[in-house]
Amino acid sequence: MIRFDDIIEKASYLGEKDILLLQKAYIYAAKAHKGQIRRSGEPYLSHPLEVTAMLADMRLDTPTLVAGLLHDVMEDTDVPTDELRDLFGREAAVLVEGVTKIGRVQDASTETGRAETIRKIILAMTDDLRVIFIKLADRIHNLKTLKFLDENKQRRIARETLEIYAPVANRLGMGRIRAELEDLAFRYVEPEEFFRIAALVDPRRKAAEKSLAQFKKKLEALMKDNGIPAEIEFRIKRLYSISSKMKRRTIDFDQVYDFLALRLITDTDRNCYAALGLIHQTWSHLPQRFRDFIAMPKPNLYQSLHTTIITGEKQTFEIQIRTRVMHELADNGIAAHWKYKEGAPPEIQKDDRRLTWLREMAALYQEQKNPREFLKTLKSHLIPEEVYVFTPKGHVISLPPGATALDFAFKIHSAVGLHASGARINGSLAALKTALKTGDIVEILTDPAKTPSRAWLSAVATSAARQQIRRWLSLKSRTTSLTLGKKLWEREIRKYALPSALLENKELLLRLGRALKTKLKHMDEFYRMAGTGRVVVDKRFLEAVFSGETLEPKKASFFDKVVSRVRKDPPPGLALTHIEEQMVSMAKCCSPIKGEPIVGYLTAGKGITVHAVRCPLVVKEILDAHRMMDVHWDPASVGTFKAGLLINTENSPGVLAGVAGVIAKLEGNIVKAEVKTLPDGKGRISLELHIRDIDHLEAIRGRIARLKDVISVHRP
Repeated sequence: MIRFDDIIEKASYLGEKDILLLQKAYIYAAKAHKGQIRRSGEPYLSHPLEVTAMLADMRLDTPTLVAGLLHDVMEDTDVPTDELRDLFGREAAVLVEGVTKIGRVQDASTETGRAETIRKIILAMTDDLRVIFIKLADRIHNLKTLKFLDENKQRRIARETLEIYAPVANRLGMGRIRAELEDLAFRYVEPEEFFRIAALVDPRRKAAEKSLAQFKKKLEALMKDNGIPAEIEFRIKRLYSISSKMKRRTIDFDQVYDFLALRLITDTDRNCYAALGLIHQTWSHLPQRFRDFIAMPKPNLYQSLHTTIITGEKQTFEIQIRTRVMHELADNGIAAHWKYKEGAPPEIQKDDRRLTWLREMAALYQEQKNPREFLKTLKSHLIPEEVYVFTPKGHVISLPPGATALDFAFKIHSAVGLHASGARINGSLAALKTALKTGDIVEILTDPAKTPSRAWLSAVATSAARQQIRRWLSLKSRTTSLTLGKKLWEREIRKYALPSALLENKELLLRLGRALKTKLKHMDEFYRMAGTGRVVVDKRFLEAVFSGETLEPKKASFFDKVVSRVRKDPPPGLALTHIEEQMVSMAKCCSPIKGEPIVGYLTAGKGITVHAVRCPLVVKEILDAHRMMDVHWDPASVGTFKAGLLINTENSPGVLAGVAGVIAKLEGNIVKAEVKTLPDGKGRISLELHIRDIDHLEAIRGRIARLKDVISVHRP
């Protein structure tokens, strides 16, 4: 068991006043945990001492070390936050409270439980990042004593570590902490795999260490002869890391080329590259295994040169080359340089790129309440195996795997993303949904008239882009529902002769509120209700609003009648332009085509759904007639519509080619085609087409019907 004196020795970087505060916290924790025993049989105080020792190894500040000693007193005793604040300061008390909140999620075995655990971690980190430093140290010591718990708890805690805590440590660049968490949890999550990999490694360990020691001497001599200061360490790849690589790349143990690795630590970036050049001149290397993370750091700001060389004895060694500063950052990540201003409240450093994902995740959880979707998005953000692409000016942009050109556009600027019309990748035109690869040079084409559609949500991989699209769609939906609701109201009101006094805003709001049994502050609230279908604006509704008044149909004046004859007004109802609108959508059950008779149906929460009059839901009167409304096509609208054709034919060669030729000649586009031979020996062709309107479809249908060997053509 570690002693408090050991912690004082590790915390020698603190001042005398800080050491006295630590001693005070130690005495307080000893009294609070007096008589408490851990499952291991050790005094409970051993746990906060171990945690604080780890925090001191990271050279963290006084409030963090104090909180390390006290992090369990609120959870295990009745100590109030106010008492800790009075005795040890506001910062330490807030840190203890943050760790306690995370610890109160008892079961993270379900998706909801894991999402809640992560939510609490993210919120605590957003308040003060030092909370996670304490929690990670706490988790490491708990894993070291996991053998004293029952098997179910062992597996649950270990799995939670691999799914949540290790990825968080990795995202913060805390490589040493991440590695320890993974190794400690591995044997409990996958015991069979753990012992299988151990059985592969153990027989090779002694020989491997001997080979590494011999190669280390050669490498030291090479650096010394060329005047490059170097400290060289070596290691055998960790069991969890070996297992992960074998699974991820579907390879055998013999193909894990970085099983033997050395780390060369020098003083400057220049000497890193100089050392690399000497190594490549002396031994052959595997070009596909070379990575320059100094010029292009990982998202957690990890920097190092990685190369794999082959010796004359046909042995492979991975060599990592970095400076002392890079090495410290690789081990402790953001904790290595986390600083707080004297007397100022701790805040996340906004200029630290390692924390961009944290801010995104905090915003995401506010918007995404579905635990499954939240965890899915979070997973892609916690594993920083990034894709690196370039702007035309050579700036490097990092994106997660699977990110598209549209993700890239939003990463450049929200305005670029919202008006992206296409992309040019490596000089060639490409769709916005094209997945990007490391090394791609990407240029985004924009058009002020281009705006997001719901289809864009499936074309992005990053939560930041998804949030921007959803925010825009939500704003557009509000605007569209308001406009549509106003049109529906004004269209219905125009049918009746109502006194102008009844239509004044104040009087009208009161009447509408009474009819809807809710208080309205502004007409826009009502328009949105009408536009989203929550209210059906028809004669029955008007009678409820203007109860006690007579609704007399308005008579057209002689002038209006003359003008109407000359102008040839379109049929009554809303004119539809075939563009994607949030509050006007085409029914998927019948896929209406421009030119054919249609009817609108007010769907609560969705606005108007447009059905073809031929739709079975309309023909069989399944839809509520009360919610139906007149709509018609805008003759000026242009677009592409989906239509189906069923063609019955003789089973003759060349029929499909003839059908395809007709469609191509009439400028239709075949999206999908299926050909079957029926039991009676006849043929059936099912087509899905893109056409302009109903006249275009009828022209295609008529021409196909005249083909030899075609028996019949009809829409499904």
